[in-house]
Amino acid sequence: MASVLKVPVISPCLVTKSEIKPRFRVRVQSLGGNEASALSLDSAVLNESPINREKEKLGTLIEGGNGKSRPVVEKETVKDVGVRKELELLWDDGYGTKTAKDYLDGAKEMIKPDGGPPRWFCPIECGQPIKNSPLLLFLPGVDGVGLGLTLHHKALGKVFEVRCLHIPVNDRTPFEGLVKFVEETVRLEHGLSPKEPIYLVGESFGGCLALAIAARNPKIDLVVILANPATSSSIDLQTLDPILEALPEGLYNMVPYLLGFVTGDPLKMAMVDIEYRLPPRLKMEQLSRNLVDLLSRVPGLAEIIPKGTLIWKLKLLKSAAAYANSRLHAVKAEVLLLASGNAEEALRLKGSLQNCIVRLFKDNGLSMLMEDGINLLTVIKGTGKYRRSKMHDYVSDFIQPSISEFKYSSDEVIGPLRFATGSTMYSTLDDGTIVKGLSGIPNEGPVLLIGYHMLMGLEIYSLAEEFLRQKDILVRGVAHPDVFSQKFLGPTPGFSLQDWIQVMGAVPVSGSNLFKLLKAKSHILLYPGGSRESLHNKGEAYKLFWPDQPEFVRMAARFGATIVPFGTVGEDDLQEEVLDYHDLMKIPIISDQIRETNRQATWVRDESKGEVANQDITIPVLLPKIPGRFYFLFGKPIQTKGERKMLEDRESANRLYLQIKSEVEKSIAYLLKKREEDPYRSLIDRAIYSALYTPLREVPAFDP
Repeated sequence: MASVLKVPVISPCLVTKSEIKPRFRVRVQSLGGNEASALSLDSAVLNESPINREKEKLGTLIEGGNGKSRPVVEKETVKDVGVRKELELLWDDGYGTKTAKDYLDGAKEMIKPDGGPPRWFCPIECGQPIKNSPLLLFLPGVDGVGLGLTLHHKALGKVFEVRCLHIPVNDRTPFEGLVKFVEETVRLEHGLSPKEPIYLVGESFGGCLALAIAARNPKIDLVVILANPATSSSIDLQTLDPILEALPEGLYNMVPYLLGFVTGDPLKMAMVDIEYRLPPRLKMEQLSRNLVDLLSRVPGLAEIIPKGTLIWKLKLLKSAAAYANSRLHAVKAEVLLLASGNAEEALRLKGSLQNCIVRLFKDNGLSMLMEDGINLLTVIKGTGKYRRSKMHDYVSDFIQPSISEFKYSSDEVIGPLRFATGSTMYSTLDDGTIVKGLSGIPNEGPVLLIGYHMLMGLEIYSLAEEFLRQKDILVRGVAHPDVFSQKFLGPTPGFSLQDWIQVMGAVPVSGSNLFKLLKAKSHILLYPGGSRESLHNKGEAYKLFWPDQPEFVRMAARFGATIVPFGTVGEDDLQEEVLDYHDLMKIPIISDQIRETNRQATWVRDESKGEVANQDITIPVLLPKIPGRFYFLFGKPIQTKGERKMLEDRESANRLYLQIKSEVEKSIAYLLKKREEDPYRSLIDRAIYSALYTPLREVPAFDP
């Protein structure tokens, strides 16, 4: 008996009438959504069709996407393969396993002419997404292949229903026709799931297409992600057309590469699958091999965009740019613009769009999504653009960090700080014994880590990393709302430390977010002293600036959370505060800037909360030192389970609050004394020890 196949909407160009035999009933849909009569497909024949021939390498050519498809299959039951509830911590996102070489190899298969119109397909690498994943429609550049997200298929497929638009090489559908085709899909999906956002990811030409769809559908909840959109075209077509016509085929083979339509920075492309931690010599050897392998495929680009197709696509590009630019004012969707190189066009678009943020990757080339240094899902997460409903929720929409994100952030983002500070951790067991490491921290949440915020908050990076390394636990930091704001960033910021903080789980401080994290049984990092403590003045090192009221105690008791007070020291071994707030306020121009910055800042407390709230804040001027070391001591865990009386008894809550504050101060005092016994407190001593004996993070410290 033939196996039952699930066959969603398929373009008629993929299955011809000569292939049809009685077996399955499907609807056949062509460009523009015109529905033909129901046809029957035999599974054996389908196995020989163009769909199956390309399926293994390229993906399932369907309209349903990689998740819950919207099939038009009649009277057939299909076994549900199930969906994952959520992604595990440090999941494999596949970044670095696919490169531009895979794109070029796949494109050769996709461009085989079949006489059909544009259609949607879902790459097999996307797999099946987690529950309630939003729809993502990828709109390609002028190549039209639809494989521009090759490097990102596995990661995006975990949290999106991915569909990619394929425009056959010989297709001559005008821009308005492509707009209509994509728009019908968007409107259909919105009708099926009106409360879910739809993502439009447009690269180059596809960026113009995405903007056109957003302008024409302002009432649909769209998230538009643009990668170097082709909204500015400086190509003189009247001059270029006769030149392309006259070029011999042998010379034309290099034209698509030279014009940079489907390529970018070859070095960046060749670096994608090179491990960050490799020694420099091995990196160079692998880079050389990758470059040779990649450049050997360059002549094949002329097959992806033949001469006639390139001439047509250039005209299409000009039409698309004009169409999109004339309608920028009508775009209501939130837009994330990823730009490389010159930021001039990005600035123009940001000024014309109502709800647009920019991330500039100045070291990347035209085809940034094929190059090293850009993981699209990481960028989406870090800019707060991933959501499953109308509004972004920092807790329910959070996607756990992947293994590649952890490795990159650990090595490239905070690696130098880790090397400089050599952080060492101590914790306290239930019987009061202090031990090296984090074994005294409960494995099960909810757990509230309550501590001292060192100058500039530099301790949080080491703390979060060590919890991942030693405990396989993600600590969710509660940070000032302005950390997540765009208002203090430049007009074209890069993907910065501020974005990485969000990737690694930080949330804006608020009662509702703390409630949600406790309910989710998270490990939560909370600093009662907040920014006042981390931006303290000269002479205030290791002094706590906590509010008068026990803001977190009663909420912890409500969920029976374990509270772990901790102290940390080392800021005075890393930097010296030269000018503090009071010093800077004496400088006329700078004082005006400080007042303006604080006027725009978000205030999370009022003056009734004491000294922690009644002073303006600013970043002090610091002088670096030869680094010493950061030390952490986590005190004895304090149980609130069964202490719900604190919900009603303010005095009991206040007593516990003062106890926690006292424990933090005791931990700081202990560390300040014991660090004098550490023979490897100096960076120089640690570096020598590490070179002779062991990796840096295993350098011993004082005995507890």
